[in-house]
Amino acid sequence: MSGAQYTLTGRLAVALPPEEAFMLFTPRGEEQWVAGWRPRFPVKTSDDSVPGTVFETGAHGERTIWVVVEREPGRRVSYARVTPDSRAGTVTVEVDADGQGGSTVRVTYGLTALTPEAQVPLREFAERYPDFLRSWEEEIARHLGSRPPNTAAQS
Repeated sequence: MSGAQYTLTGRLAVALPPEEAFMLFTPRGEEQWVAGWRPRFPVKTSDDSVPGTVFETGAHGERTIWVVVEREPGRRVSYARVTPDSRAGTVTVEVDADGQGGSTVRVTYGLTALTPEAQVPLREFAERYPDFLRSWEEEIARHLGSRPPNTAAQS
């Protein structure tokens, strides 16, 4: 069987210092700015980004199981994720100061299609990855009540 596998990396700007920007990429933090993102924790946790934390989401009509696999508080978090019968892989978010009071966030998805039927949607996701991250930047800026820094000069 020849499958589809992609490693996708991109960056976005967030108008918050790294410690605050980092919180937007934790399970509960994403709930603030991602429409339909409602993590469900099978075991109560006070710290949702501690390694070993398991949660599920159902965004876009798909059940995805997530596990926090690594974290450097305020700087980096990695998740393993499985969407049964579709795709599995990792998501890593790294946050750095941008030198102007904000943050540059590097997001890396490593995904593998689990079935032949999942290959085309995964390829389409890979092709739209820059747009996907741009939408994150816009949604975060909207959440923060500001405009994305890299689009300010376009209007």
